[in-house]
Amino acid sequence: MQSLTVLGATGSIGGSTLDVVARHPDRYRVFALSGRERLDRLAELCARFAPRFAAVHDEKAADRLRADLRAAGCATEVLHGAGALTEIAAHDEVDTVMAAIVGAAGLEPTLAAARRGKRILLANKEALVMAGPVFVAAARDNGATLLPIDSEHNAVFQCLPPATQADARMLDAGGVRRILLTASGGPFRRATLEQMRAATPEQACAHPNWEMGRKISVDSATMMNKGLELIEARLLFGVPPERIEIVVHPQSVIHSLVEYLDGSMLAQLGNPDMRTPIAHALAYPERIASGVAPLDLAAIARLDFEAPDTQRFPCLALARDALASGGGPCVLNAANEIAVDAFLQRRIAFTEIARVVARVLDTLGATPAPVDLGAVLALDARARALARECLSRTVA
Repeated sequence: MQSLTVLGATGSIGGSTLDVVARHPDRYRVFALSGRERLDRLAELCARFAPRFAAVHDEKAADRLRADLRAAGCATEVLHGAGALTEIAAHDEVDTVMAAIVGAAGLEPTLAAARRGKRILLANKEALVMAGPVFVAAARDNGATLLPIDSEHNAVFQCLPPATQADARMLDAGGVRRILLTASGGPFRRATLEQMRAATPEQACAHPNWEMGRKISVDSATMMNKGLELIEARLLFGVPPERIEIVVHPQSVIHSLVEYLDGSMLAQLGNPDMRTPIAHALAYPERIASGVAPLDLAAIARLDFEAPDTQRFPCLALARDALASGGGPCVLNAANEIAVDAFLQRRIAFTEIARVVARVLDTLGATPAPVDLGAVLALDARARALARECLSRTVA
């Protein structure tokens, strides 16, 4: 019986995780849940799964949740504040942590789980991008297990030799030539630049294949999500950037591929449903039912591939540029979060997201890699401040 904390329980990944968990009550016990905006949903989840703790961001939210839980007869204890997330991620009774908080907010609790040697199901790519060397070192030095949840990285993990899964430094010994991350191309795969300039948040969030939160949906539309995944793959698998390629695959059936020295190429296929990688990571190295419908290859009939267009999707090139310096990924992630939020608030055009990120990266991208959490947070704050300054000029 695994004891599980779900950070970001009210989001799409959190919901998919709890769907899989509910199918296997003999294997998993929900120890703690966290949520931010959707308190009604968090109360429902607490009533259903009866966790020992629920964590929210502030005292006002905590008071409201406590009242809802009392009315439902639920005995879950409510915690609040940043320290609450760390507490439920690093608690002695927790075996596994689903790290599904979007953005930089998920870094500190996920890092705390790594330092306590937990089994971490890593859905928060931003935490790894921001603090890659610090995070990876904390996991390695404290015996934590990192299992990727992003469908692309989970697919790569499944296609690697067993020795490589345990130690990324064994890639060359395992005969791996390169990794190919697939991208759907998002809602604007065929859009012109003029159409993209006029795109609304609703259009950017209308992904053709996946159901995702608003921030990651916009990242998919700009293809920044693929740039972040490039950086994440570099850190997770220890592969030089030149051995990681991105290929657009609009059907989203092949989630990624690994090519070997002998010419073999292994691919992981499945319907576009996050419950598949979640179930894989929850049960690894075993397999359990996820609730995902079987893949009907005859119905799909064809699989298409094309090279990404970096002229219309400059965020891909920005991510590769960020890898050229130690602090670049942290700067890239911070600037992107600020720019995406501004777009969702309709303060800037869709195509301005990449321009804001480029300006911040030009100024701060050469900063040395942060050596500890304090340095990571300081660089993150500098990049966010500069991004806001760029936005003020853009809006003016």
